[in-house]
Amino acid sequence: MIPKVFKEVIDLGDGRQITLETGKLAKQAHGSVVVQSGKCMLLCTVVSNYDYKDLDFLPLTVDYREKYAASGRYPGGFFKREARPSDGEVLTMRLVDRVLRPLFPKDYHAETQVMIQLMSHDDDVMPDAMAGLAASAAIQLSDFPFECPISEARVGRINGEFIINPTRAQLLESDIDMMIGASADSVMMVEGEMDEISEEEMTEAIKFAHEHIKVQCAAQVRLAEAFGKKETREYPAEREDADLEKKVYDMAYDKVYAIAQAGSAKHERTTAFAEIKESIKATFTEEELEDFGDLVSRYYYKAEKAAVRDLTLNEGLRLDGRKTDEIRPIWCEVDYLPSVHGSSIFTRGETQALATVTLGTSKEANQIDMPSFEGEEKFYLHYNFPPFSTGEARPIRGTSRREIGHGNLAQRALKGMVPSDCPYTVRVVSEVLESNGSSSMATVCAGTMAMMDAGIQMKKPVSGIAMGLISDGDSGKYAVLSDILGDEDHLGDMDFKVTGTADGITACQMDIKVKGLSYEILVNALKQAREGRLHILEKLTETIAEPREDVKSYAPKMVTVRIPNEYIGALIGPGGKVIQELQKETGCTIVINEDPETEEGIVEILGTGQEGIDAVLAKIKSITFKPEMNSVYEVKVIKMLDFGAVVEYLEAPGNESLLHVSELAWERTENVSDVVNMGDVFDVKYLGFDPRTKKDKISRKALLPKPEGYKERAPREDSRNGARDNRGRDNRGRDNRDNRDRDRKRD
Repeated sequence: MIPKVFKEVIDLGDGRQITLETGKLAKQAHGSVVVQSGKCMLLCTVVSNYDYKDLDFLPLTVDYREKYAASGRYPGGFFKREARPSDGEVLTMRLVDRVLRPLFPKDYHAETQVMIQLMSHDDDVMPDAMAGLAASAAIQLSDFPFECPISEARVGRINGEFIINPTRAQLLESDIDMMIGASADSVMMVEGEMDEISEEEMTEAIKFAHEHIKVQCAAQVRLAEAFGKKETREYPAEREDADLEKKVYDMAYDKVYAIAQAGSAKHERTTAFAEIKESIKATFTEEELEDFGDLVSRYYYKAEKAAVRDLTLNEGLRLDGRKTDEIRPIWCEVDYLPSVHGSSIFTRGETQALATVTLGTSKEANQIDMPSFEGEEKFYLHYNFPPFSTGEARPIRGTSRREIGHGNLAQRALKGMVPSDCPYTVRVVSEVLESNGSSSMATVCAGTMAMMDAGIQMKKPVSGIAMGLISDGDSGKYAVLSDILGDEDHLGDMDFKVTGTADGITACQMDIKVKGLSYEILVNALKQAREGRLHILEKLTETIAEPREDVKSYAPKMVTVRIPNEYIGALIGPGGKVIQELQKETGCTIVINEDPETEEGIVEILGTGQEGIDAVLAKIKSITFKPEMNSVYEVKVIKMLDFGAVVEYLEAPGNESLLHVSELAWERTENVSDVVNMGDVFDVKYLGFDPRTKKDKISRKALLPKPEGYKERAPREDSRNGARDNRGRDNRGRDNRDNRDRDRKRD
């Protein structure tokens, strides 16, 4: 039986459409939807278990995968099967998770899984822009307790005009690449990169995306109503005790407020808060703690959060004693590691990042192989967050999603400042050594200094800052916090990170936790962030004002040469023999790529010694040497023949040419050795390609003055004009051949 299919169409306003479809696929999932735009199709399924775990968080898993069959390709590797998710897939998972998670009830603890799969790919559609829409639409078709539909959209801008969900080709021309997640009422998530735009321009881009998201949310509601909106499932609510909550609040609030007001360091403050909590628990019997000890802990943290927020809103003070717009003390250092190509330390308060830079050829480029995109990155950044940075001991099991996300943010912040003519592949690695508030922004700052220390000619230095917001919706009070602590990240209403140069924003990441945040507050927060960014930027430039003029003496130097395609084979040699021997002799790394546009070979030479680089350049010049008409070249005799001398061009060793005896001197030359000998060096003139001999013609005598009284020899008569009648059928005897032999000898 053919299933009944329900559809909704979203008009993007420029002839493109997004279709939502349900009822055909994956009907045993609690909710499933197919989202299609052009030939791009995403299948999203959602399932939430009916048994509930004794946890204090929502065990939500968002999984996004791209199937290679979607673009008619095979997976790489031996097993030819999709395996662990790529960084690009992980980044899409994070984008969706950050918008969905806050909309589940805080007391909902059932294991929940959202699976989004790219089933069909379209080169003109970027699937990650529809992943949030697919996830929310599937949830609307389920019985999950979920606050409201949301969606995500990408915004680009070309020639001042905003574009919704631009193609990858359009993004190359765009000065904005932002993903916005929102409900119909509130913006909840912003992430992207920009080409030094202003705070007002960024706000306008968010508004533009939000208007389109409202349309997408309405389409989800219509689809759910047509399909048949399910009753929201019932689940066991968390136990509550109003009397106990008040008792814990009364015991904790004032004590927490006093400690927060004292402005202590992280370790000292954490210990003091823990002591307050333990003193409260000590007022209860063991039987009472066994019965409702979890409630005591929960109500204590609620009181702690209220006290810290009130301190900031009422007195403008923060946990470490700073004012709301104050930046923690900063110290920086460059060239700390003696053997790396570039290094720096950035320390802000209790957050520290050590960054390194490594320079390489295009061979070291980061290869991206996804069904939706194939390419490479010549600038990339890796971020490591070891457990000791927060004073913890825990096992390390690969790169976490958080590390991938924070590294990507820092990479997007910096990559626009790498000049397009930078010959190197640049890898930046940030090792977070201490963390108490925005190690990703410390990574941006450390990365900037390390790149300048390495001699990368950055267009402009970049700094970053993490901001927070505490607001009271009832009174209208709010406080924007500059350079937030880790604790302030958890208890605040907004966490946003902004990076940029002195002239504008280069990247941002925002998670907004309150409904209906006004654009006025957002703009004010962004302007305060700019002041903080410029303050931090000043500290960076005090440490290293501009990039070093050149790479360090022990760092590899890169020289790039373009050669005609026809010479690539000669440079590589049979089986790679020429290039391998050249690398071995010079100690250089040589990489050859072909430019499909100009049909040239791009030769990259990487070496630490100038002598080796010069040797490679000389070899390339020798291989690609082509003499120019009427030009003069210095040559050396390398072989003597009866009818001339073989000479080698000194500026292109290995390139030889025959200097015929007739071109040695103006006088008649009986023996070649009468004029030149082995090893002689002299100049010759290149006279072009001789069509008669099929070889290049060079002359020594053309550069010598003619002897006095010299007479040009009369040109030989052309036999084709009848001058040699004895070549007829009746004159083919030996005498005729003898005459020809005598003529050749005279010549």
